[in-house]
Amino acid sequence: MTEQQRSIGVLTSGGDSQGMNAALRATVRQGLARGVPMYAIFEGYRGMVEGGERIRSFTWDDVGGIMQIGGTIIGTARSAEFRERAGRLRAANNLLDRGINALVVIGGDGSLTGANLLRQEWPELLAELLASGQISAETADQHRQLAIVGLVGSIDNDMVGTDMTIGADSALHRAVDAVDALRATAASHQRSFVVEIMGRNCGYLALMCAVAGGADYCIIPENPPEAGWEDRMCAALRTGRAAGRRESIVIVAEGARDREGQPISAEAVKNILATRLGEDTRVTILGHVQRGGTPSAFDRWMSTLVGAAATDHLLATTAADEPQMIGMRYNRVHKIPLMEAVQRTRSVADKIAAKEYESAMQMRGGSFTEMFNIFQIMAHGQASTPTVDARPARIGIITAGRLAPGMNTAVHAATRLAESRGHTVVGFRDGYEGLIRGETVPLDWRGVEGWETLGGANMGLSRKIPQGDELAAIAATLEREQIGALLVIGGWAAYEGAAAIDAARDLHPALNIPMICLPASINNNLPGSELSIGADTALNRIVEALDRIKQSAVAERLCFVVEVMGRTCGYLALMAGLATGAERAYLPEEKLSIHDLTRDLEYVRAGFRNGKRLALLIRSEQANATYTTQFITDLFEEEGGSLFEARQVILGHLQLGGNPSPFDRVQATRLAARAIDTLAGKLAQGSTAGSFIGFRAGKLQQYGIAEMTAMADFKNRRPREQWWLELRPIASMLAQHSAQG
Repeated sequence: MTEQQRSIGVLTSGGDSQGMNAALRATVRQGLARGVPMYAIFEGYRGMVEGGERIRSFTWDDVGGIMQIGGTIIGTARSAEFRERAGRLRAANNLLDRGINALVVIGGDGSLTGANLLRQEWPELLAELLASGQISAETADQHRQLAIVGLVGSIDNDMVGTDMTIGADSALHRAVDAVDALRATAASHQRSFVVEIMGRNCGYLALMCAVAGGADYCIIPENPPEAGWEDRMCAALRTGRAAGRRESIVIVAEGARDREGQPISAEAVKNILATRLGEDTRVTILGHVQRGGTPSAFDRWMSTLVGAAATDHLLATTAADEPQMIGMRYNRVHKIPLMEAVQRTRSVADKIAAKEYESAMQMRGGSFTEMFNIFQIMAHGQASTPTVDARPARIGIITAGRLAPGMNTAVHAATRLAESRGHTVVGFRDGYEGLIRGETVPLDWRGVEGWETLGGANMGLSRKIPQGDELAAIAATLEREQIGALLVIGGWAAYEGAAAIDAARDLHPALNIPMICLPASINNNLPGSELSIGADTALNRIVEALDRIKQSAVAERLCFVVEVMGRTCGYLALMAGLATGAERAYLPEEKLSIHDLTRDLEYVRAGFRNGKRLALLIRSEQANATYTTQFITDLFEEEGGSLFEARQVILGHLQLGGNPSPFDRVQATRLAARAIDTLAGKLAQGSTAGSFIGFRAGKLQQYGIAEMTAMADFKNRRPREQWWLELRPIASMLAQHSAQG
């Protein structure tokens, strides 16, 4: 069918999840921008069966201002009637009554299966409706088939074929926030807390919360503990107490079970701890609080991308094509046949039920297994397959450059993982300055206790880039401290300093040690990595601030010009624009002219004339030296006249503060683990090569420091390739139309 023949209905079904509204907004607006009638189906399949006011035509404004709202504004409900053929017949008639011949279904595997069943029965349903006289032959001929596409809304992150499901990141935020809060009260009273987290057949939330929240023990459905786990759990908590830890946290997924398939409840774990340890132990069941609240920045921009892609997919294919599920793989939109994804997802639950736990873990993927093993090491000091390196060394760690939340998390993980392999860890204060001065920071298992949750940089920072005699001083420090390998965690200055050390190896033999750089920068401007440690936290800080700014404008007609960090990289500005629905994002990568500002001013004026009460412009701090944030604000204030007033907001160091987000904690932990593995491998091989690492296209990539020159734009201090710039068209489309009201 052509675009003109399409009419698309959108529904949310099953359990609600944060980000559904962002997906709804993008789906509707992408369709409207392409001239397609868009309908919202209220209360899921129940609304489809009931029809009437439950199925409404949606306009651009109907989905305005909803990105920051949790849940789903069009509702969701279970429908026993839709499970029966008679109910699906009524649903088909209601869709045909409005000319709807394509559906975007946002829900879990049950919701997606229901949509596929309706699609399969569609020709028979049309024939029955035609035979009974409920539809005309012309209607039947125009809508011979029903096209569907699925988006996965599930906080469990349990769908095969997508890295993240809509709502999972927000739910993890809720869970980690709760565990952080419980740690404080537990420490005050020297208590143990058992926290139950959602996840009937998927331990993603429980495991990642345990890693990010620094839990002592974690039980997930895919990998139940071996017999005798009660003794090992209690021993782990006793060890923590003996080391001076005042609190203990045990995470239990709601679907946790033992190796025999018997359920392990949070209450049962609490009774074991209370009886065997004689401690005051409490249970906290987070329940539906994990579904609620404001969506995270990731759930907003990810849901926006998959929502727009869903509409595009329906307009680019025929109804006869196999229906697809649209998700995300490696930060890109990814498609997989719908029922293949559903069947593979259900097979994981089947493996768990059959006690085939090794297969269940394999089906969850390599990164899931990797994080499970990392948690075992950091919580208990050992993995299922412990590794002790044959050539233990003294590994030095520094944090350098500007602050990035998650630096402490990386130091914590690197220290514990290195010690678990038999290495000794030495920290140096204030980055390269500490190396020059020879000022060490003691780092050991107990010394980094609690660092995984903390913002800031406990070892201090410096943007110093060593040169000349300073490199000789660093060589002397490394030789005196007998450092056999160096881990550098930081941003652009950290990378440049590593390059300077690498270039001086021939002059100073003590510099001939393996060295590795981990990307940590809120600007997300480092070569070799698609996401730097700290960028997700900064983006969430920006989005939280913009939510409050937007609320303040409800009673007035205001245009806000908001300046965000990023220096010469526009990542934060563009992604904040996607996540908040801003009218414009001004980036350093794009030349800004007075013509652009004049055009945008007219868009904003037109929007306010059509009833808008708020406009949001986001400017990266170095987008243009002439057209500053103040200049743009003054221009819009002067030309706004009686339509609106303009206000300047500079977020500044707010973006650097606070504890790291769950993603940054997990990312920092995973990168630190890979860094220690890499250094251990180099030590074993006798290699002294320097490198920098990061995840690109979902895989760990390692590059020699000499490759930095080809991969980085040193003048602008950013990578030559920036994947996120591919998202500019969708951001521009949504911005252009919304600015026109």
